[in-house]
Amino acid sequence: MAIASLRFHHNYALFPKNPCLFQNSHLHPSSRFSSVQYRPRIRASSAVAVESESSIEAQDNSDVDLFACPICYEPLIRKGPSGFNLPAIYRSGFKCRKCNKTYSSKNIYLDLTITAGTKEYNEFIPAGTELFRSPFVSYVYERGWRQNFNRSGFPGPDEEFNMAQDYFKSAEGGVLVDVSCGSGLFSRKFAKSGAYSRVVALDFSENMLRQCYDFIKDDATILGSNLALVRADVSRLPFVSGAVDAVHAGAALHCWPSPSNAVAEINRILRSGGVFVGSTFLRVSSSTPELLRPFRQRIIRDYNYLTGEEIEDLCTSCGLVNYTRTIQQSFIMFSAQKP
Repeated sequence: MAIASLRFHHNYALFPKNPCLFQNSHLHPSSRFSSVQYRPRIRASSAVAVESESSIEAQDNSDVDLFACPICYEPLIRKGPSGFNLPAIYRSGFKCRKCNKTYSSKNIYLDLTITAGTKEYNEFIPAGTELFRSPFVSYVYERGWRQNFNRSGFPGPDEEFNMAQDYFKSAEGGVLVDVSCGSGLFSRKFAKSGAYSRVVALDFSENMLRQCYDFIKDDATILGSNLALVRADVSRLPFVSGAVDAVHAGAALHCWPSPSNAVAEINRILRSGGVFVGSTFLRVSSSTPELLRPFRQRIIRDYNYLTGEEIEDLCTSCGLVNYTRTIQQSFIMFSAQKP
């Protein structure tokens, strides 16, 4: 399914390369998650103005049970062609019934950040987040940058994907959200696997999402699959509470400004029995020589590098259970479940 009206112009400005940083996406979040309640599907009495082609009749459809307003978590009213794929969502508009705020696809991703549509307001964003909004860094992420991770024990994307799939067995057939997806390295694999009813590739970086589309556009098997590209803050996830079966966060947790807020949000959107799988760098591991541990801790002091035990404590303190982990050198992949 081609999208003839989409055109992208990349201006890849040079930016310093730092292989120790990773993709993440955040604004300053709210921590009031306990008051969020699941809301049933609603019928829309009003519509959002959308762009559509004459061959496609605009209509309300049923994805209001997934996307929610990032401000109040009210399920969004959708107006546009039916279907959950890039062409359909690109031609759709979304509106919050409570806030009356509208959200739309910009280029090829749906912008569901709190500041979507603002023109003059700017908020402080951590340097690590800004780094991955650079067109150059987004471009090189899969073209050399990610390959450096094997030095710290990352087994490689194919093996990491297989490990994640093993953890996600109970979530097959459900909705999977790949948070801090970067250029969509794993989002594309999840979508292509056919194991999930819907896959959302989510990131705060506009250029990472554009890179993700650049990898997708020439592959009809992914372009027409149940995949959406969404710009959002991992500490303010735009999904209805309890609407998601699986959340994946590959090489991301250590760059989140507040891992506790992000994991609390992940817990909120997961259904009962839903699974959270993540991978990251460890601050220290059993293989780190004692003499090098203080040095390594100083090097990574500006990032949320944790030990395996601290990650377990983080997950359990946010209400997740059945924590398991696999460690290879300074690489850890872990899984936790919502009760």
